[in-house]
Formats: sequence, structure tokens, C-alpha cells
Amino acid sequence: MANRDIRAIFLDLGGTFRIVTPDEAYTDAAKKRIVELVGADMEPRAYYDFIMERYEGYRGWALKFMCEAPEDMLWTRWLAPEYDHARLEKHATELTYALRRAKGRRVVVRGGVETLKTLVARGYKLGVVSDLIGTVEIDEWLDGEGLRPYFCTVQQSSVTLLRKPHPAIYLLALREAGVRPEQSVFVGDNLERDIIGAKATGFGATIAVDYPDAAPLKITPENRPDGIIRNFGALLAAFPGAPGMDLGAIGQRSV
Repeated sequence: MANRDIRAIFLDLGGTFRIVTPDEAYTDAAKKRIVELVGADMEPRAYYDFIMERYEGYRGWALKFMCEAPEDMLWTRWLAPEYDHARLEKHATELTYALRRAKGRRVVVRGGVETLKTLVARGYKLGVVSDLIGTVEIDEWLDGEGLRPYFCTVQQSSVTLLRKPHPAIYLLALREAGVRPEQSVFVGDNLERDIIGAKATGFGATIAVDYPDAAPLKITPENRPDGIIRNFGALLAAFPGAPGMDLGAIGQRSV
């Protein structure tokens, strides 16, 4: 696919630009903090497993309605409804922050930062459209790693209360970036949300990541991306300079 008017590249975060790495001390500290904040009388690892079972119920609701609940509602309605609601509401932001950390330490994929800097230097606008719970983590990470200047828009479902594949969260990103859908490419790891949502919004192209340690992509006619990359740095071959794109350089797959 050749398109000479691609001006913006939008990224998913989890599984695309960042991955989770195991760190037992890190996750155990987060689980202990959850128990302390909730006021639960359970062993931290056991309580974490318990609320994650409940989280699956919340996740089903969020996926069905393509929305994200505010942090206080997440805890008072789904994860810990039997505990004091005033206490949960007071600590909801920190609880959600700890819940994210309890899964593992999140790090940028190999070559990710260098690729971002090069794409910006080549004239592309970059943006983020990400589904996640919690309103603190991403801003803290962007500022802490010095990455905020590279993104002209960062849309989080935890802030917009909209989840992919709902077109509205993509449209918010496009509007803030000042580009049209057909001038934009979306890069993500989840075919059913990232790719289908971008297609529904009218993006010029979609690229799926297929990293070696990830689950195999299950491609259908509806979720088929225009290109697939095995490592994040491969984007540099597809985007030699704005406005331009060469998906043939990364092994284009078309319907």
C-alpha cells in the first residue's frame, strides 16, 4: 500500500509500545498496598486473586458497552462493594494505581523510544489512544521518562470514559492532533479493538504488532490489518518521512 499523504501515527500502549515484565517484589508491594487501602483482612496475594476474578465481570461490562468506569465506581460497584464506600472513594485513585502495578512492571519495548524520536524527526505527528484503568499512571510515566513532548495527543479510556473500538475515542485524538482519519495510521496489538476501531473511524491504514512472545494473531476479514510488524522499530521502514508510507517494506497483508 502506497499512500503519499500520511501525516500522523497513533499508538496503542499496552502490548504495543509497552510490555509487562515480572518483578515479584514490585507486584507484592502493590498487592499489600491494595489490602491496606481497602481494609481487607486477607493475605495480599489471595485478595488480589479474589478481586481479579471480580475484575473479569467489570471487564465484560466495559467491553460490551465500550466505556470505562470512573475509578471510584470501579471499586464501589465491582471490586470491593462490601467495604466502606467512603473509604474506597477516598483511595480510589491510589487503589487503581496499585492494581495496575500488581500485574507487573511496565517497560517500553526495545527500540521504542529511539523509534519515536526518529518518526517525529521525520515529520510525523504521534498520538496515543489507550484503554486502561487509572488516571495517574500514564501522565506520571510520560513526564518521568520525558516522552510527553513526542506526543501531540494522549487519549486514555480512564479519562475519556470511552473504550476502543468506539470511534469516539479515536475522533478525540484526531481532533486534538489536527489531522483527518485518512491521513493517519493506527498501530496496535489487539485486532478486535485497536484495528477494528481504527477501520471504523476511517483511518488510512492499520498496522498490527505480532511480537514473538505474544499470543498468535487471529485474523479475520473484519479485523485484518494492512500491515504486520514483528518489532516496533520496523515502523521506521514503513514511514520514511511525512507525508508518506510504504507498507510493502514491512510485509503488507491485504484483504
